[in-house]
Amino acid sequence: MASITDLFKGPSQASSSGSIKRKFNSHDADRAYKATKYSSTSSPNPKSASLEDAAEDDNSDTEAGRSLPPTEDLPDDEEGRFFGGGVSRDAAEALDYIDTQDNNDANGIEYGVEKIDASWLKRTAVSFERKIAKNAELRAKYEGEPAKFMASEAELDAEVKEWSLLSEHGELYPLFVESGAAGQLVGLLGHENTDVAIGAVQILSELLDEDVEVGEVEGEGLVEALLEADLGELVMSNLGRLDEGEEADREGVYHCLAVLGALAGKQEVAEKIGTVQVLEWLCDRIRRAEKSVGQNKQMAAEVLQVLLQSSSELRQKLAGEVEGADLFLQLLALYRKRDPVKDSLEEEWVENIFDALTCVIDEPRGKDAYLEAEGMELTLIMLKEGGFSKSRALRLLDHAVGGAEGAAGVCEKLVEAGGLKTLFSTFTKKPSGTTTERLLGIFAALLRWLPGESAARIRTLNKFTEKDCEKVTKMVELRKDFARRINAAEEEIKLERRMMDEEDWPEREAEWLSRRIEGGLFGLQTTDVIIAWLVAEDQTANKVVIDSLGSLADVKTSLVEQAAGAEDDEAKEMLSTLIDLLQ
Repeated sequence: MASITDLFKGPSQASSSGSIKRKFNSHDADRAYKATKYSSTSSPNPKSASLEDAAEDDNSDTEAGRSLPPTEDLPDDEEGRFFGGGVSRDAAEALDYIDTQDNNDANGIEYGVEKIDASWLKRTAVSFERKIAKNAELRAKYEGEPAKFMASEAELDAEVKEWSLLSEHGELYPLFVESGAAGQLVGLLGHENTDVAIGAVQILSELLDEDVEVGEVEGEGLVEALLEADLGELVMSNLGRLDEGEEADREGVYHCLAVLGALAGKQEVAEKIGTVQVLEWLCDRIRRAEKSVGQNKQMAAEVLQVLLQSSSELRQKLAGEVEGADLFLQLLALYRKRDPVKDSLEEEWVENIFDALTCVIDEPRGKDAYLEAEGMELTLIMLKEGGFSKSRALRLLDHAVGGAEGAAGVCEKLVEAGGLKTLFSTFTKKPSGTTTERLLGIFAALLRWLPGESAARIRTLNKFTEKDCEKVTKMVELRKDFARRINAAEEEIKLERRMMDEEDWPEREAEWLSRRIEGGLFGLQTTDVIIAWLVAEDQTANKVVIDSLGSLADVKTSLVEQAAGAEDDEAKEMLSTLIDLLQ
């Protein structure tokens, strides 16, 4: 006889192509949450008939025990008040209630609710293992007769749903792992009956939910156990075999994505589950045409974004092996002038694709892929003509010109494609604080990475100094504004320090830094870097800055502080060079 594990592992049908918290919107609430019956059409496997097909067979070998003695049918009185024992219906119900409460008290259950503790978990784990073994045995014995094992499958399904209670008791996760039930639950994802697999993955998504109150150690222990049981491969296998044309399977896909999303937030876990096959499946799912963006399409984009945000390795993999940057740009091109429906799944989907592309172009391979797919041209169109897409495109460009390797090529392409006019036009207006900081980041990158004496660098400097250095003048005014805000924050912090013991200062440092950043620390530092470049390279700009500030002492002090805190050797070298030029 085949082993239990082998019986549950049906043929792997992987896809040929490879913390927003929500619940699946089901038209049938009972089916969507802890139902004990399945649709007769939910399983594509001919060996796995629906649980509703389970029939009672008087000759079935699964029946056991002595039959009950015949009972005499005693008619009720005309008003239906009495039964055969002479007890009224109300009295019988009251007695049944009392008996139930007595049994609950004897078993440590309060008010009809079973106490969820270590004893409960051990009992449930033993029962769960027995149900799995019984179903496996009957499936092996009656392989061609589904009616003879479907009753055991219904019992197994009910037992799977019992584990939903565990999500409210994170302290029991270690015992859940120790009992072996965690691995057994994962194993059911390979069950030939997709209904059973869907039930199991739904419970796993509940146990991994971010709202579960569980300690870090306990939570990590569960995740480790699930991964050791091949959770990633089994989830991928189900994504390959489930048919979203069926309601039950569509819910199953959603729960599979929820499991991946719950695991995607930590780098080491993301890199274990983020195989090329998974990345390709997610990319295929977000590109699938739909009349309106559905939950699974949106969830696929969200999971993909979280995976990419968590791991540089996955970002490089998607940019190279999967060619995801080109796909993202194709999908976003639809929104260069058109806005998604506000507060819709479509809007979230577009937002997640922007975020995913932003993650990818932080990597050198991502920058190359972005340029090859004409991403710069699309970004500039969005900046000039977009609505919803305009601010997202600016953020995208800020990341594209950032970093070290590959940034120079992006900066040169920006100038070549005529992006300076659009950027400086936005700068001279009254942009929001966030937009201003993004523009400053882009300007600083252009001055840092464009080659000296190159046509692109000369064009950039000319943009600053044209029209009587109006952009230089605005840059100086920005510096003054940032400095005023930072000084106000510093005065408040000094006052608080005087009212505290010095030994308590370290506890407040993080909060004080946050207040400095809110006051404009990043803007001040970036503005000082830009001013230093302009002063060093253009005499006209030098005169405008000194006339307005009086001296460069404060700018130099800012650069010294930045150099002292710089972790990047190249950045430290660049800042040191600027400091020397200001002597």
